[in-house]
Amino acid sequence: MPAAAAHSAGTTAGTGVRTAERPAPQTHKGASRDAFFDNAKYLAIVLVAMGHSWEPLRDGSRSAAALYITVYAFHMPAFIIISGYFSRSFDMRKDRLQRLITGVAVPYILFEVAYSLFKRWADNDPHYPISLTDPWYLTWFLLALFIWRLTTPLWKIVRWPVPLALAIAALAATSPNIGNDLDLQRVLQFLPFFVLGLCLKPEHFQLVRNKRARIAAVPVFACALVFAYWAAPRMNAAWFYHRDSAQELAAPWWSGVVMTLAMFGCSLVLVACFFAWVPGRTMWCTALGAGTLYGYLLHGFLAKGSRFWNWYDTPWVHKPWGMVLITLAAGTFITLLCTPPVQRAFRWAMEPKMTWAFKKDPVGA
Repeated sequence: MPAAAAHSAGTTAGTGVRTAERPAPQTHKGASRDAFFDNAKYLAIVLVAMGHSWEPLRDGSRSAAALYITVYAFHMPAFIIISGYFSRSFDMRKDRLQRLITGVAVPYILFEVAYSLFKRWADNDPHYPISLTDPWYLTWFLLALFIWRLTTPLWKIVRWPVPLALAIAALAATSPNIGNDLDLQRVLQFLPFFVLGLCLKPEHFQLVRNKRARIAAVPVFACALVFAYWAAPRMNAAWFYHRDSAQELAAPWWSGVVMTLAMFGCSLVLVACFFAWVPGRTMWCTALGAGTLYGYLLHGFLAKGSRFWNWYDTPWVHKPWGMVLITLAAGTFITLLCTPPVQRAFRWAMEPKMTWAFKKDPVGA
């Protein structure tokens, strides 16, 4: 997928973007803040960067492929669940719609254009089209979030929101004619995680924030890594991107339904394990959780540039110590991009005020 605090009601959790209602800014000393969510966002965005750094290493390393599959099974679902959780109070009130526009739609437009221009230059592709209806690389999450959040009032009134969202995702996974417009496959296939987040309450997160859950998460993650190691040469990792139908992945149509349900269940288990390991106390990285949108959108230039400029053609990168070094470098780089100086430098693009673009409320209204 994304700066305001993640656990204010007006935040894009998982990315750190203000999009809905937002109370007055508070510090981590305030009683209303929960460091757990900022820590979760920071750790998840680090895993996003590391996952991108492992992608070119998968062909030469089964271990890298196993780590890649495991992380991709839960890092975006975790972001999206938190995004849904902090969208629970979204409605069509004027100020909330304004924040949705300035905190999600405007950054989407700016970075979609920026990434397209970057590809033209860095990939030596001067005719690459700029299209706001066909997201390229990371920007799909902002477009999806915009759509999901607009539909929030609808999910509040249906009786069985999560089963309905799962049915929609399964149908999408069996529909190859949806096409690339608005990246609707991802919007629909990731939808159940957002809707689940809308349905969660604080006590649901408390279920995994205890010592027993942390201990239980160890063998679960170990089994996941072992299975991923076995599956790496046998399974198409594109299933975890949720951007294609079953037929587009050379699988029978019914496997779209089976994989949607199976991967939803597996992702939920791993997300729960991830949350179990997230510290609940304020740490050195807690404040960085408010800047994850900056890290998410900005690190993509280096991630794609490393491919365009053939950095992975260097032999040492594919040695075990080289893979470790690349992983540490990715974590360090994404951490720096979440820091306050970077936030101040790019706030004009991530969180523009744009008061000039909206009508003022009538006096006395």
